[in-house]
Amino acid sequence: MIEDALLSIGLLIVVAKLVEGALRRFRVNAIVAYTATGILLGPVAQIIQPTGEIQILLGIGIFLLFFLIGLDELDISGFMAAVRGRYFVAATLSILIPILAAMAVTSDVVHDFGLGLRLTESIALAGILSLTSLGLAAKVLVDEGHLREPIGIRIFTTALIAELLALLLVGFAIGDHSERTGWSGVLVLLAQIAGFTVVTWILASRVIPPAIMLLQRLLYVPQLSFGLVLGGLFLTVVGAEKMGLHGSLGALLFGAALSGMPHQVRRDIAPGMRSAAEGLFVPLFFAAAGLHMSLSFTELPALTIAALVVVPLVGKFAGALIGALVARLDTPFALATGLMAKGVAEVALLLVLLETGVIGRDLFSLLVLIMFGYILLTPPAINLVIRRARASASRDVPDPLPPSLARFALTDISVDDILDRRRSYPDPSLSVRAFADRWIVPHQQDYVIADKGRLAGIVSLGMLRYVPKESWGTTRLSRIVRRNPPVARPEEPVEDVLQRMTEKSLSALPVLEPESERFVGVITSQEILDLIISEARGEP
Repeated sequence: MIEDALLSIGLLIVVAKLVEGALRRFRVNAIVAYTATGILLGPVAQIIQPTGEIQILLGIGIFLLFFLIGLDELDISGFMAAVRGRYFVAATLSILIPILAAMAVTSDVVHDFGLGLRLTESIALAGILSLTSLGLAAKVLVDEGHLREPIGIRIFTTALIAELLALLLVGFAIGDHSERTGWSGVLVLLAQIAGFTVVTWILASRVIPPAIMLLQRLLYVPQLSFGLVLGGLFLTVVGAEKMGLHGSLGALLFGAALSGMPHQVRRDIAPGMRSAAEGLFVPLFFAAAGLHMSLSFTELPALTIAALVVVPLVGKFAGALIGALVARLDTPFALATGLMAKGVAEVALLLVLLETGVIGRDLFSLLVLIMFGYILLTPPAINLVIRRARASASRDVPDPLPPSLARFALTDISVDDILDRRRSYPDPSLSVRAFADRWIVPHQQDYVIADKGRLAGIVSLGMLRYVPKESWGTTRLSRIVRRNPPVARPEEPVEDVLQRMTEKSLSALPVLEPESERFVGVITSQEILDLIISEARGEP
């Protein structure tokens, strides 16, 4: 009955959010609160049972969840920039070694622990046990102010690479490869996956954002971008399933490709996606995970339980430590501890394995409890180790820095922290030729023009192409200046100003005092990036 399904869903969501609020004061992770709700209403009170309607919403929630992980956490450009660097070596070993260690338990190669998994299934489970959660690691680093320190930057960069490597491996392993036999079938599958990835990336990063902006100007349809991206997400999921990938990996790649889209499009879709996720799908998703929990894991052999707890834990830490030592990274112990962070993706992937019949409720319940142990214990451990390692830490940071670092590192920095009030600015009476010769600098497309200390406007380099070059010597900036530009305020957070720059397609904004409207300086996107780098390297 539809009424029964709605009652179950409504109860799960309402109670989950209330439990989250009640446990927040004790700093309990929301994932734990949601799952506890499912356990309370399901196995304990026997009020709600998993139904087909809940499973449909659960499937949508999985794809939306991985889309947001790709959108918020994955940084493909930062990953590609680090491929030949030391951090890539450290991250690769931090994944490869624990996977091999975990496979000693998930497969029957060393000893038969009674899990009964095929090779690809054992690889998938080993990959989940070896994952590093960039989201949880970044939250700890941001909350404790470590992300603007070199040691925090190193953990963030290595976790970014490690998470992407592990998710790609797990996404491949949990796909449906039952019809692929022999090396020729595997090669065809790999070619299809590579083709799907390339096509998805081109469409999501190069075609969809400009197409959305064009359609918005032509059609004026409310929430058009939200609908197109959501529909595109589901189509990508179907395409991934057809190519032998699990839909969650398709959603992950789609989100990662859209992470660099214009702020105007991001502003339209991200709030709606996050509201739907945080208000409906994520609470329901993890509450449903609680519905499947049981004490049946206590019937597993004691050796199996001990092996699943200890071997992946030791293998993960050893792999991360060896990776840091081989790559000759500073503070290897702190780096290895940072890579122990686990969060949303692990529990979500375990639920995928449960729904597809790879693992049973007993193994699922045990592994979810193990993940909760990581979620609760690794944040204080990371903070403690970083504090102790500060004294011996060097000031070196990854070069180049991952672009996604700015998303996390700009917290609590205001415009006034970066503003140089002593700088001079071009005058509107200058000719275009004199301006081009004296004022244009690399990495800046927009320049604030001041007339005797008063704001005159902004000149963008793109405007210069409309002025014939033979007229540059006689054309004054006052003729091409853009008046009444958007402005920033000294007390504003830098992150908000950077978002406004992106929204208005500007690389510089004038700064005005809030009451007097007095012009006091300029803030540029390059200066914001330089601030992150200089703080990370300890420069004045």
